[in-house]
Amino acid sequence: MDAVVMQHLSKIYDGGKTAVADMSLTLEQGEVFGFLGPNGAGKTTTVKVLNGMLQPSEGTCQVFGEDPGRSPEKVHAVSGVMTEHAQMYNNLTGMQNLMFYGAMFGIGEEESRKRARDLLQQLELADASGQKLSAYSTGMRQRLSIARALMHQPKILFLDEPTSGLDPESAHNVNQMILALAKDKGMTIFLCTHQLRYAQEICTRYGLIDEGRLLIAGTLEELRAGVNSGLQVRIRTDRMPDALAGRQEGRMEGRPGKQADVQVETRPGTRAGIQDITLEIGSEEEIPYIVSRIVESGGRVYHVSARQPSLEDIYFALTAEQKGTEGIRS
Repeated sequence: MDAVVMQHLSKIYDGGKTAVADMSLTLEQGEVFGFLGPNGAGKTTTVKVLNGMLQPSEGTCQVFGEDPGRSPEKVHAVSGVMTEHAQMYNNLTGMQNLMFYGAMFGIGEEESRKRARDLLQQLELADASGQKLSAYSTGMRQRLSIARALMHQPKILFLDEPTSGLDPESAHNVNQMILALAKDKGMTIFLCTHQLRYAQEICTRYGLIDEGRLLIAGTLEELRAGVNSGLQVRIRTDRMPDALAGRQEGRMEGRPGKQADVQVETRPGTRAGIQDITLEIGSEEEIPYIVSRIVESGGRVYHVSARQPSLEDIYFALTAEQKGTEGIRS
């Protein structure tokens, strides 16, 4: 069974603001899905609709076969949600907060205490389990919020900026925990973030969203193929033939959102004439040709490295293309 299915889902708020526009998307069980876009793109609204906190304006959605608008309690039973700002009780200790939410989900006291103890240990909060939440730092609150969302062992976990406010070591531990939940327990992770570099490190599939619209979805390889955002090759050399630079400019003509020039960077401390040059090419098969042309022209090559487009590159290429298309229509 698919974990999440959205078909032409839209949410329009009173006043006419469209937060989610005609979104269709399917998530398989056990995947770590990155739902990516800037603040205000519609990520939080989508999560609220999927958890029955908001009713869709148009379209349909299901979470493990249940309609959250009609049966929110059934969705809540299989769904864990961690918002960016942890909402728990300041006058209760970490352990008491988790025990309270365990009771809300009908978990017995003994089992609830066991789960809470294990989660506090995993999230490095065992020593603070007896402290009131009011004494917790932002990072500690964030980790306790993750523990709260996991108390009832959900099938799907919705995370909103889960590493916000965490130090590097704690963030690493949280990421390892997320990956283990997906790999070992088959839990589906729906990760909302605007940090594209972070998402590229942890997610197995991605959906890029802007102004409520899903721009593209798929694995990183599928996104690269779908956008055709190009491959960059970085060459350190003391000569770049003009004909080669011109050839690269010719390749770039007509590609939306891309500059058709060769980027040249002089590195401090290198010998006179040596420069780092970045070219955008169509495939790795062009690299031997570039190197041979430099050597044939009397140049020397000190370094060559290829760089595939990142999620950031793909996102900016898509948004630039979309804005260009909207400009033509207007």
